[in-house]
Amino acid sequence: MPTQAPHQIVATVAELLDEKAAAKFIDVSPGTLAVWRSTGRYNLPFVKIGRNVRYRRSDLIKWMDGRLCDTGATA
Repeated sequence: MPTQAPHQIVATVAELLDEKAAAKFIDVSPGTLAVWRSTGRYNLPFVKIGRNVRYRRSDLIKWMDGRLCDTGATA
């Protein structure tokens, strides 16, 4: 596993959002995130730190990019 310079680790930690902030970022409720996480409904990565759940902003953006639709049809 490659080591990261200290400033890179700080930048990674700085982009972590708690469940409430992550839910607000993607416009869903924190409960919805909890359900998605427990059921595996969406492949939305998260980080466990003790009992705390955190989401990387970059993962949320990547997940939203993957849900981009080109037509009005829903699937």
